[in-house]
Amino acid sequence: MASRGGIVIDSLDVKIIELFAAQPRIGVLEASRRIGVARATVQSRLEKLAAAGVIESFSPSINPGALGYRVTAFAFLDIRQGARSSVAAHLERIPEVLEVHTITGQGDLYCRIVARDNDDLQRVIDDLVGDADIVRISTVIALATVVAPRILPLVRAAEAPGHSRGDAI
Repeated sequence: MASRGGIVIDSLDVKIIELFAAQPRIGVLEASRRIGVARATVQSRLEKLAAAGVIESFSPSINPGALGYRVTAFAFLDIRQGARSSVAAHLERIPEVLEVHTITGQGDLYCRIVARDNDDLQRVIDDLVGDADIVRISTVIALATVVAPRILPLVRAAEAPGHSRGDAI
């Protein structure tokens, strides 16, 4: 079922997502016990949520700061027309580039990058501009994280009103 371009999730889907977000190593059997539904129900829901693209990954969430990358910065890149694919390939080769988005407004690409310290950030920026198709870069350094990356409030808001177990995906 679709809802504003997406699938409809119900309260059971939300419970499953919340549980696996809080305890990703819990396992399907233990999740079914805690939620109070059959193991096959949890497994089926997880498979459907993954197939629909709601759950993108079961991989661990990594904290760059704990790996020694304590500086987070955002870079706006202006690139030559028609060079997005080659620039993207260049950016993918730089491990400190964590994500890149095509944007409107200031710049053509928006990157989240990390570095060990400010001197290392200069090295990362130098790596970024090492591609001739990047014509200008503007960076800002994050001083603090006010709202950490999150998704559970959106999952809860996406729950279809009036849908209960078995009514959604």
